[in-house]
Amino acid sequence: MISDAELAELEYSVGLALRSGDASRLRLLGEGEISLVLGAGATVGADPVWACKRLPPFATESAADLYAVGIERYVDTLVGRGIKVLDTDVRRVSGTDGGVVLYCVQRGLPTATLAVNIAHTDRERAASLIVEIVDAALGTVDTTVGLDAQLSNWAIIDDQLTYFDITTPLLRGPDGTSLLDSEVFLVSMPWALRAPIRRFVLPTIIERYHDPRTVTLDLASNLRKEGLAGLVAVVLNAVAGRIEPPLTEREVGQDRRSDARTWATLQAVRRVDRAWQRSIRRRPYPFLLPTRSSH
Repeated sequence: MISDAELAELEYSVGLALRSGDASRLRLLGEGEISLVLGAGATVGADPVWACKRLPPFATESAADLYAVGIERYVDTLVGRGIKVLDTDVRRVSGTDGGVVLYCVQRGLPTATLAVNIAHTDRERAASLIVEIVDAALGTVDTTVGLDAQLSNWAIIDDQLTYFDITTPLLRGPDGTSLLDSEVFLVSMPWALRAPIRRFVLPTIIERYHDPRTVTLDLASNLRKEGLAGLVAVVLNAVAGRIEPPLTEREVGQDRRSDARTWATLQAVRRVDRAWQRSIRRRPYPFLLPTRSSH
């Protein structure tokens, strides 16, 4: 896997970007709500050797270690339920401005292997992929195990459907208590808003990924975001008779708009806080934010 020196150099570059406010020298491969995917070890114009998913800094080593254990347990659980997961190395480094940073390091994937790109170039193959994803989701998701089944989280590796979005370990105990450290979602939010978001927003978001119906609804609605609205009907047909009440095109459209508003609002709040920290408090903003909403 990536060497300690290479990972430390990447974190150093992140620190420079945070202090300067200029992330143009970082190679951004993907954007999530709590992590950004950075390329490392690649030459200009080539697929990256490594895809490094950087989580927000943890205040203590023990908190970082606990989260890392959660990721490893989540991967084991998904594999146990029949999902192939891309090999991932969870690494810990000292943050450039304090704290402990976790990187989930995976081999960089050729763009031609990504399910989203396959869907744009081969609609017939896309339909079979979506059916396979629906089957995987319905065979995995329950009250204890969650899954973000969006098309953008899958690739075809060695002719097998492979999942690679494991930075959010969606696990619950037998009593329904989430085993996910929700503070990783909240740390980049303004302090005054963390309590209401923790109480009123996060439970609803997390619940979506533990309900087979809303997981497949999310899969369908995000096809619209990816410019693949013509494939929504494939999801609806694949879940017909397997979830109740049945999904409809109208509901998919409504969900897409609602989800986009929720994440856009959260991103706007973080951007306002970033501007305030930089302009008023005159200190670096300690988080990398997506350049746009990933939802």
